[in-house]
Formats: sequence, C-alpha cells, structure tokens
Amino acid sequence: MTGGILLSSAASGQEGSVTIVLPNIYLDYRTSFAALPPNVLSFGFRGLTAFSLSASASKSVSLDFPLSVDVSDRLSVWRGITTGTSRTDTTSWSSMILNSWNVGFQADVYEQNGGSIPTLTIQGTLTRTVDLGPLTATSLNTIAELGYALNEDETRGWLAGVQLTTVAIVSDLAEIRPNIVGYIGGYYQWDSNWKFTGRIGVQSFSGARVINAQLRPFTQPIVRLDLDRMDDNDNRLFGVSAEIAWTPKPAFQLTVRTPLYVVRN
Repeated sequence: MTGGILLSSAASGQEGSVTIVLPNIYLDYRTSFAALPPNVLSFGFRGLTAFSLSASASKSVSLDFPLSVDVSDRLSVWRGITTGTSRTDTTSWSSMILNSWNVGFQADVYEQNGGSIPTLTIQGTLTRTVDLGPLTATSLNTIAELGYALNEDETRGWLAGVQLTTVAIVSDLAEIRPNIVGYIGGYYQWDSNWKFTGRIGVQSFSGARVINAQLRPFTQPIVRLDLDRMDDNDNRLFGVSAEIAWTPKPAFQLTVRTPLYVVRN
C-alpha cells in the first residue's frame, strides 16, 4: 500500500518542489461461489457471508464491489456493495439482486520493520443487508492479526489471529449470537511475486434463532488458502481464495479477486 504527499528539494539555488503522490485507488472486485449444507449460517474468515435456511443444500454466487483506497502504507479504507443469486436442490437460480452494502478499514497499528515484535494489523468491516424486511441485519466483523516476518524482505513468515463477528437484527423474529475464530498460519512469496498464504483454526458459533428455526452452537475446524499475484510494490494483481468451514457439515467457498486500479503506485 502506498500513498500520501512526497516533498522533494530541487538543486541548490532553485526553488523547492512538491510532488503529489496519489494513493492507490481501485475497485477490489470479488466473485465468490459458495456451497452450503441445509440450515446453516456461514461465517468463515470474512464474517457472515452466506446462509441457507432451507431443508436442502444450496449454492450461491455473489459479486462484491468495494471501492478501496490505500491511504498510506499502513491504512486502507473501502466502501462497496454486494449482489448475489442462489439456488437450492429443489429450486432454480434466483434473480441477481443487491443484498448488502459494506464499509471497512485495515490498519497496521504496529510494524515489525526488522525487529522482534510482530506486526499488529486490525481490520473491521460493517455490513448491512437490504430488502430483507424484519430480518434485515447489521454485522460487524473485527480481526486482530499478528504477522511475524522471518526475513528482511518480509517474503515469508508466520501469522496468528482472532476474529469476532457480531450480528444485530432489526426485529425480535431472529437472534444471531457471536461467532469467534482463532487461527494460526503462514505465508511465502516467491521471487516471481506469487504469494501463498494458509490459515487453519477453530470456529466457535454461539447459535442462532431465525423465526422458528433453531441453529445449534458448534465448535469446528476452519481452513483458508490464498494464492495471490503481487507486483514489485506488493500491490495485488490477482488472487484466489478457497475456504472450508465445518458447520458442523462442511461449507465451501471459492473467491476470485481481480482488482481494477484507477491509480496504482
């Protein structure tokens, strides 16, 4: 991430100059496919991403369009919308509709910079569903992650983090209790700028009540694998993520990220 204003001095006897360096600005376009067992809420590493309250398994496709700005090397902010379509084993694909909007940030509160204390990154995303009547929900997904680099270039290292997702429903017809994920992982970036990141952890869901349906609490494993193509300045050019979360039956999600840059430094 780059951004800000660079001040530079001209040669002796000449006037100083100011060079404006625009932050990275891009549409972080994401396409996600999810396959869910019956009667589950799927949280995962991105918070509450999908749900299936039918008696049969379901599939969904969502398109996420967050407009992102890398304000500096340490801070990014975004705001976007998500559209989606879904089907079950007994129904056909629904129409693609706008189903939520989101706003969020990611900040490196502390950077390792060759030291012994790992980088601390905080990320928060607020999501609001639309057109669901009394089941309209607002969710807050918060992540605190430690990253310990094993070399000066920070091309390989270890990760550890915790994620909390809370959901508020506008009516008394439903209640979704908190979901917590604790995980460890690591990353490796090759000289070709391909980067692999893996995370494995445990997800603990406190249960939910949606109208007359009761979703039981569970504590189950969760795995996420990421493969990203970066440029020389660590800007993402392409990425694909695969996630399996046991709910307690396995729920699958595949996400392809194709950032569309307006400004890239």
